[in-house]
Amino acid sequence: MEDIFSASREGNLRFVKTWLENTSNDLNQGDDHGFTPLLWSAREGQTAVFDLLLSRGARITALNDGGDNGLHLAASKGNKEIIQRLLKNKCPVNGVNNHGNTPLHYACFWNSEECAEELVKRGALVSQCNKYGETPLDKCKPFLAEILRDLAAQLGQDLKRIPHKDSRSKHGKKDDLRDIKSRLSWIQPKEIDLATKLSKTVTGEVWKGRWNDLNIIGKKLAIRMVNKRISRDFSEEYSKLRIFSHPNVLPVIGAVNDSKDLIVLSQYLPFGSLYNVLHEGTGIIVDHEQAMKFALDIAKGMEYLHSLDQLIPRLYLKSTHVMIDDDLTARISMADYRFSFMNLSKIESPNWMAPEVLQKSPEEVDQRSADMWSYAMILWELVTREVPFGHLSPMEVGMKVALEGLRPSVPPGVSTQMAKLVSICWNNDPTKRPRFDQILPILNKMAQ
Repeated sequence: MEDIFSASREGNLRFVKTWLENTSNDLNQGDDHGFTPLLWSAREGQTAVFDLLLSRGARITALNDGGDNGLHLAASKGNKEIIQRLLKNKCPVNGVNNHGNTPLHYACFWNSEECAEELVKRGALVSQCNKYGETPLDKCKPFLAEILRDLAAQLGQDLKRIPHKDSRSKHGKKDDLRDIKSRLSWIQPKEIDLATKLSKTVTGEVWKGRWNDLNIIGKKLAIRMVNKRISRDFSEEYSKLRIFSHPNVLPVIGAVNDSKDLIVLSQYLPFGSLYNVLHEGTGIIVDHEQAMKFALDIAKGMEYLHSLDQLIPRLYLKSTHVMIDDDLTARISMADYRFSFMNLSKIESPNWMAPEVLQKSPEEVDQRSADMWSYAMILWELVTREVPFGHLSPMEVGMKVALEGLRPSVPPGVSTQMAKLVSICWNNDPTKRPRFDQILPILNKMAQ
């Protein structure tokens, strides 16, 4: 019976496309040896499958259990086209596996001249030693060693041997979600350790903790009492939040559903939210290039969520609901969804909400248009590094936005193109705001 791993290995594009249509399928999961679908397609040179997986958000930095990245595997098979794709998408050219070998070690060992030259041209070090003190030049035939040594010298490489240094964490492999789906089930409260309370909002308390050796964020929902109806609704709605198939969406990974607590678990990301990064000093430098990267990531995530047959309601877009991964990828957090049985009359952050959301019932609001208004506020936030309406109380913001047409002013110095985009996105008429698929080409051009 075919599975995603064999389909990726054998180039069964139709199967892979069908498998990706199920949003709960995690395209970054690994098989018994840690090979993700992308790693299999890289190893076997399945370019069509590789391109599809990459476009859908497969992690370019994925490693198998031996520490091999895609470049190691492609180099071992002489797949130059895959190597070029991986390098274009910034796969670490000098990444080392469990034996200390770089991709260039494998290209040299298998005497793949074209692949080896391509790697060296893109920064692969010819003098990097593995665990056994061997450089890539030690692994190849004399004629290829001479070619690569001359090429490296022309490129300015120091040909002095570089000793092996174990760059892996002393604690072993970093926590990841490769096997999280197989572990996922309803969790007993005693299985999680919520050690540090981070914040409290009208929707619940946010805690940092551990579950199954994974760093997690646990959100205890603000519920007075859990009855059978609420427990049933929680189970039904929670299952829709497990969207593993897009790089700019952060799924929920587990939940507690018992008579005392309803807790939603998501992966802990050390940089926290976009709000933390912009306003609370996490050490990340958000220059123009990084700001545009965040803007693109968020737009891609929202475009995907808006493409679903059934929109996920009450998933309000704001910078506190956009999480920043350790590779500085912005991801829409599914854990910030507001369940139907919660007190929906309490508006927590009107600073990012469209006027119609503040004025009307949810059933009367076009969610796609309302999300675009919220996105405009995040764009403004990215270019100004300020909190929208930060000088006003939440009540004042809600009243002035809903009834007086209040907008934050776009300061001098913001590009004309960005100012125009923000203005279009927060148009007071919801029907005149663009969709995310319409602004993605504009953002791509602005990011160049």
